[in-house]
Amino acid sequence: MLDFLQQSVPLAVGTALIFGLLVGSFLNVVIHRVPRMMEREWQAQAAELRGETYTPDPPRYNLVVPGSHCPSCRQPIGALQNIPLVSWLAQRGRCRHCGVRISARYPLVELVTGLLFGVAAWHFGLNAAGAGAMLFSAFLVALTFIDIDTQLLPDDLVLPLLWLGLLFNLWGVFAPLNVAVVGAVAGYLSLWSVYWLFKLIRGKEGMGYGDFKLLAAIGAWLGWGVLPGVIILSAVVGAVCGIVLMLLARRGFDMQIPYGPYLAGAGLLALYFPEALRGLLQLPV
Repeated sequence: MLDFLQQSVPLAVGTALIFGLLVGSFLNVVIHRVPRMMEREWQAQAAELRGETYTPDPPRYNLVVPGSHCPSCRQPIGALQNIPLVSWLAQRGRCRHCGVRISARYPLVELVTGLLFGVAAWHFGLNAAGAGAMLFSAFLVALTFIDIDTQLLPDDLVLPLLWLGLLFNLWGVFAPLNVAVVGAVAGYLSLWSVYWLFKLIRGKEGMGYGDFKLLAAIGAWLGWGVLPGVIILSAVVGAVCGIVLMLLARRGFDMQIPYGPYLAGAGLLALYFPEALRGLLQLPV
């Protein structure tokens, strides 16, 4: 089957796109539930420190249980109401039980993931590099939207992303292993240094530790040579967008802006255009 798909680029891209839509549907669950799972864990730890018993409601809550349901009326969502893109369009963006509007972000996540998977299949093919690019993209989509919602980059996602990058590069899929290891270390230490420099100058934190780990993960996947370009591109775009958002919100320069989405965007560009990113500082590897 794989050999058959590899013989036709349009068929391979179409298959990857459909698979990406399905993965995007699952990513919506990840984006919604992972922060809540973290919050439940924090509440349990706080209760333990106080010597209390923490009884969560519902008692089981993970990426599988409870099943998909409407957040408003709590009615289960059947398979026909959970078809990526199609169900949302057919229901005109509303719950079929209670009529409450369903955010357009759900089909957006599905569409973005599907397109990224299609691009990965077109650029790399259906091989180890293509599979890695899809996996890398899926993690970045989930982290982007979680950071937008909560300004958190959960270790439960960032650290597996880092280890998976090193695992793929055991065979040099995207970078030689030594370059990937240095990339992970350099990615973490570069933003760690910026964090402490900003804190010494301004007396407050300018970014979170999750940003260090995300850049380390990008370095583990793509090697240290793309990191300066990723930092420059994400910083410039983030600064411009941040200033615009501050002006629109009229909240001044103390407004907190998540940096993870800009790192993720620059990481995706580095995946497909590594030479351009390295060329920003004329780096050889």
